[in-house]
Amino acid sequence: MKEYRLTDWLPTTKKEVELRGWNELDVILFSGDAYVDHPSFGAAVIGRILEAEGLRVAIVPQPNWRDDLRDFKKLGRPRLFFGVSAGCMDSMVNKYTANKRLRSDDAYTPDARPDMRPEYPSIVYTQILKKLYPDVPVILGGIEASMRRLTHYDYWQDRVRPSILVDSRADLLIYGMGEKPVVALAEGLKSAEVHIPPKSFKELVTNIPQMVYLEKEVVPQEGDITLFSHEECLKDKKKEAANFRHIEEESNKYAASRILQKVGTQTVVVNPPYPPLTEAELDRSFDLPYTRLPHPKYKGKRIPAYDMIKFSVNLHRGCFGGCAFCTISAHQGKFIVSRSKESVLKEVKAVMELPDFKGYLSDLGGPSANMYQMKGKDEALCKRCKRPSCIHPKVCPNLNTDHRPLLDIYHAVDALPGIKKSFIGSGVRYDLLLHQCKDPKVNQSTAEYTRELITRHVSGRLKVAPEHTSDRVLNLMRKPPFSQFGEFKKIFDRINREEGLRQQLIPYFISSHPGCKEEDMAELAVITKRLDFHLEQVQDFTPTPMTVATEAWYTGYHPYTLEPVFSAKTQREKLAQRQFFFWYKPEERKNIINELRRIGRQDLIDKLYGKR
Repeated sequence: MKEYRLTDWLPTTKKEVELRGWNELDVILFSGDAYVDHPSFGAAVIGRILEAEGLRVAIVPQPNWRDDLRDFKKLGRPRLFFGVSAGCMDSMVNKYTANKRLRSDDAYTPDARPDMRPEYPSIVYTQILKKLYPDVPVILGGIEASMRRLTHYDYWQDRVRPSILVDSRADLLIYGMGEKPVVALAEGLKSAEVHIPPKSFKELVTNIPQMVYLEKEVVPQEGDITLFSHEECLKDKKKEAANFRHIEEESNKYAASRILQKVGTQTVVVNPPYPPLTEAELDRSFDLPYTRLPHPKYKGKRIPAYDMIKFSVNLHRGCFGGCAFCTISAHQGKFIVSRSKESVLKEVKAVMELPDFKGYLSDLGGPSANMYQMKGKDEALCKRCKRPSCIHPKVCPNLNTDHRPLLDIYHAVDALPGIKKSFIGSGVRYDLLLHQCKDPKVNQSTAEYTRELITRHVSGRLKVAPEHTSDRVLNLMRKPPFSQFGEFKKIFDRINREEGLRQQLIPYFISSHPGCKEEDMAELAVITKRLDFHLEQVQDFTPTPMTVATEAWYTGYHPYTLEPVFSAKTQREKLAQRQFFFWYKPEERKNIINELRRIGRQDLIDKLYGKR
């Protein structure tokens, strides 16, 4: 087991800065999360990336915004910039349930305390820093800022808000995974110090991809996409919906256009993203000298989010599922970037060195467990494509669905002395496992993967996400028909019988998704009863910024067709849908029977509760 010193973490206090012999910092990062020095925590990644460029970086985790602001002053002013992130989750999803009830815990905080970050830390922290150090650039990043880069609907305030740059008064926003843009920015600011005449800040960022900034005068260039203005979106929901189609398509294109949107007297400029990282670039990010541990200041305290991932290893980035309610592709992109086998094995060996490792890896996964190394057979076709999903409505014939590289990783990891078992905790796309392509070897690899997954990598319960039983709702969700879940369940049950295993399939479902009516939920109850499921992994749809589903929910129109879409919005409507998940609970029975009578579906009462 490796022994660490305090200086093996990025400094968080003046004393830790002095221990390194530094008298000045180049970059200071403020984060809404506790500081865990691990590649799953964004502030640690950005800090380590900048450190690898020779910069002196410090992190201030969960600063106190309520007192005399000493946490914001204690490290002084950085030479280059402040970086601000709300953390690994949108702060409002972190703080509130789908019914807007305050949560009692925060997984990214020591001992899960729920009061260690404000609402919208991106805005609160930035406004404090701009007041204290008006001349130092403040750069926003992380999921909260990334998803709020343009006009968006905010469910918690029930209003349409402009780009978070307007409310926060930050100088710049980096969207998506920020390694390349933050390095380019740091290099630009360093060179600006010796540039004669000095370059302005705006001049520096204009040509850096993945940057968002506000500009007074913008001359549209050929190929730019000009959205309806913020003010037009406030007046016309259809224009807000129409904007989103462009935003999503450009997020999922290999070579995207610059996006412009007027807000008041200014224009939000969204530069196109960088191309996907190469394997070597992703390896470099994961291979940095993380301790993989929470900062020593948290000794004796538990950080639930860290406990969940400390024995897991992430194999790739990106997701081509394109689910209507998910923000992964809007943030990481749809193009899969995979790590090399060598980098993965190096990290597994580092996990094995952790003090309480007992031989079990909790996850060898990614945003979707089984997309490792999958990409277009002809990548020239991918570069021209703007489909948000490579597998909906059907699996793209150009997609290489070969599971052999992933099987190779599993075998190499499981062969390491000291590894007793590696589990797959990330969600598995069973539509990829059912897909039959023209190459028999690829189909054989899929069958082998399915059997190996079920027999060797499940800890008694395999979680999958059919999300609904209504094909009409599933189509709006961009999920496969429910019949595919039935097919996969038969395979799962057959393999368990053949191997003498008694494992469970645990399905996830969502209520109140746009397009879903009470009748759909009542039928979901009947279908899941017939399949002998007592549902436990369920959630009420929560509108989060920058998803197709949220735009449809708020505007009442589907962003791609501009056709009207029904959504359950009131508390009564949402609870009426949610109760059908729990038809088997005696306390729900009376309400469900009354609701079925009200919607004229007495036939379903008999199917749920038998003839009385």
